[in-house]
Formats: sequence, C-alpha cells, structure tokens
Amino acid sequence: MKKLIFLFLLTSLFHLTSAQSVPYVRGDKGPDMNKILTDRGIQISTTEAFNLMYDFRFDEAAREFKWLKVEFPEHPIGDFLLGLNEWWRIVPDTKQTRYDEGCHLYMDEAIDKAEKMLKKNRNNKEAMFFLCASYAIKGRLYAEREKWVKSAWAGKKAIKYLDDSRGEENINPELLFGDGVYNYYSKWIHENYRSLRPILTFFRKGDKEQGIRQLEYVANNAFYSRMEARYFLVQIYAMEKQPGKSLMMAAQMHSMYPHNSFFHRFVARNSFALGRLNEAEVYAKELLTQVEEKKYGYGANDGRYGAYILGYIYLNKYRDTQEARRYYEESIRFALENDSKETGYYAGANLALGKIALAEKDYQQAVKYLGEAMKNSDKKSSTYKEAKEELETMTKALKAARKKSGNR
Repeated sequence: MKKLIFLFLLTSLFHLTSAQSVPYVRGDKGPDMNKILTDRGIQISTTEAFNLMYDFRFDEAAREFKWLKVEFPEHPIGDFLLGLNEWWRIVPDTKQTRYDEGCHLYMDEAIDKAEKMLKKNRNNKEAMFFLCASYAIKGRLYAEREKWVKSAWAGKKAIKYLDDSRGEENINPELLFGDGVYNYYSKWIHENYRSLRPILTFFRKGDKEQGIRQLEYVANNAFYSRMEARYFLVQIYAMEKQPGKSLMMAAQMHSMYPHNSFFHRFVARNSFALGRLNEAEVYAKELLTQVEEKKYGYGANDGRYGAYILGYIYLNKYRDTQEARRYYEESIRFALENDSKETGYYAGANLALGKIALAEKDYQQAVKYLGEAMKNSDKKSSTYKEAKEELETMTKALKAARKKSGNR
C-alpha cells in the first residue's frame, strides 16, 4: 500500500529549472494573476532561487522565494515554493521530522489561496495545478510518516486536480508533467506489484512509453517542471535498463548541482553499471568523503553505494582483498545504519565477503555472510542462487574432507 500511495503522490511534485537570474520589473499593470506560471519575467527572476534549492542551499533559496509572497500576496506561488524548499530539506533523509511542520503550513496556505482563485473561476487551470502539486507533496510527506488515511486523502485530492487540469498541455507543458509520471508509474506498478492490481482498477490505465515521451517533452520544454522531469527520467531510464541515458542525464545534473547528493549518487551508480570503473571509483570516493565531512544531504544511503562500488573495484580491479573487505564491511555498516538490509547492495556485500572468507578457508565467517546474503535476497535472484550454491559446494567439500580423514 505504501508503494502505491508513494508513487501516485509523486505524480505532481513540482520542481524547477535553470537560467541566469534577472531582477523582475513589475509593469504598470503587473502580470495576470491567473497566468503567473507562464509569465516570463517571473520565471527569469526566480531562477536563481530554483538553482539554489536544487543545489541544497536552502536558506539562500528561501530568502529568494520570499519576495514572491510580498509581490503576489494573494497568489499561491510564494507559499508553494517556500513549502517546496522545506520539502527538499527533508528529501536527503526522510526520517528527519524537523521540517514537517513548516512544509505543511506553507502547503496549506498555498491550497487556501488556490481554492480562492478557483472560486472566482472554476476553470482556472493554474489554481488546479497548485492544488494538485500542494496536495501531492502533503500526501507524500504523510506517507513517509505512515499516516496512511491522511496520505490517501491527500493523494485522492491531488489526482482529482490532476485530472481537472488537463486540456492546456500545448499551452503550458507544466501541466503535462503529472500526466507523464502517472502514465509511467501506474503501468509500472501493474507490472511489478501483482497484489496491487485490484486497487488499480479504480484508476485510469497508464502507458509507460507515452509517459516517458511526455516526461522527455517536459524535460526539454517546460520551465518549472523541467528539472523534476529529469529527476524522474534519471530513475526511469535506470529501471528500464538504459543506464547510458540515465548516466548522461545524471552527469549533466551533477555538473549543474554539485552539492545535490541524488544526482551524485546516480552518476556513481550508472558509471559502475556500465563498467566505467575509473569514473565510478572517483565518484564513489567523493561520496564517502562527503559523508565523512557530514555534508548536507549525504548520509548512510550514499555511503552504502560508495563503499560497495569501491569494494567491488578493489576486489576485481586491484585484487586487493584487504581493502575490498574493508569497503564491503563499511557498505554493510551503512546499510544497517540506514535500515536497508533488503537492498541488493547489502546482500551483494555479504555474498562478496562470504566468497572472500571461503577463499581464506574461514568457513565459520563464510557461513555467516552467505547465510545473510540468502536471508536478505529474493529466492529468484542471482545473489540468492550464488550464495546457496557456494554454501552447498562448501558443505560437500567439508563432508568429503572429513570422510577422507576418517578413512585414513
């Protein structure tokens, strides 16, 4: 259930893009309050704040966003962006709760202002967009706190306004973003979560290929949602076994936002997946350095990836068993710290350590590590099968050795 709510609530998360910051000069009449999203002057003048937020410089971003509340006090954009900034403070470590209240308060204020706009004009697509996005973020945050009733209610509201806002995608590609994510993930859930299929009958059917095309269009043509579309595409390309595309996009984003741990992590992962070990080694060491220096946004999740990659490289490239063991053990420690025992990296690190122990004839440690690899991996996975095979081979060899010794 959490997966279903989580993915549907992501359909309207609203993130931003890049350009050079230019002061906004209000004309005699000012912008149309129903077309703030498409006002080029506002887009250009707020870009620097967007860049600061995506680069995890949240205090600076908040100062930039506050001018929108002053300039347009009756429009939801200022409150929404300040709430979004609070949400991104949470993203690197969703277990922390100190920014929850601020995020909810800003989103509630944005919802209140958008509802007032909608009362004046029931066909106001911009108001629907902010209602959809605000409810989506509130629902996602409720899901992280396992407040399922509130999460489901907010998700239902988000999808309602997503459906209501359709019809102007050619005018405003921002409105196409939610549709793209919905199309992809509703189909993805159907393919990967058989137990949730009955629930999906209550939602319209999705189309993964169309969803990807829509997100690619948004990534190239939208203003506010461009970076968010790229954020999703980095993950989608990886899931669709297109690590080359994922790497290209992640590398571009990492160069633009070097302090953003998400893009940093995906550059390392995709370089590793493509066998570009020299690059993967550099990125992985950078990840661990940022974790050690307690850089904002970097934590056990990043350490788990970085340490595993280095364990593999030192074992298979440098043939340095001692260093490989150290990094694999570090990866396991990070996984335990982050409560990530079910992940492939945790099982893979245990499998590697089990094989190292076997090579060193430390059978007690081998049993421990291989057993842990099997316990925390799917029975159909290659990790489980390999760990099981190694254990069976070891058991047979030990039995044969004992039998031979007894016959002497």
